[in-house]
Amino acid sequence: MLKGFKDFIMRGNVIELATAVIIGSAFTAIVKSITDSIIQPLINSLGSAEVGAVGFQITDAENTFVDFGAVISAAINFLIIAAVVYFLIVMPINKLTEAAKRRHGVDPEAPAPTSEELLAEIRDLLEAQSVSAKEIPGTGINGSADAATDTDYGSTGGGRHQAK
Repeated sequence: MLKGFKDFIMRGNVIELATAVIIGSAFTAIVKSITDSIIQPLINSLGSAEVGAVGFQITDAENTFVDFGAVISAAINFLIIAAVVYFLIVMPINKLTEAAKRRHGVDPEAPAPTSEELLAEIRDLLEAQSVSAKEIPGTGINGSADAATDTDYGSTGGGRHQAK
């Protein structure tokens, strides 16, 4: 049981995911600090002198202030993190994937084959294989499926060879 857990944890994907989560949380803290310390005061400066932020007060209670500045800061946080993830992670991985496909002779711009095309290719390969297996030239050996009809691998009992 522990061996299976160890194998799961030691897979590359799990370790990479854990690393990404740790780096992502650290980066989120940096971006949040920047928006709270730099961007939020700039947004708050757009408010009036009696209101400390961009928003409005619903009642006289302090906890009923609707703070649009906090929402704008959260949106800016998201945009900064999304841009960094795209430009530093997604875009380079896409370029590496395209380069690997080109090295293997696959055109990355070509559309992927449909299921029907793949099934037709499999059918054609099986037909070619069965034609080549009919007779082995120069030996007189017949390798067709008809020659092996006395073999039964089912669960009817009686061993491997049964008369039909």
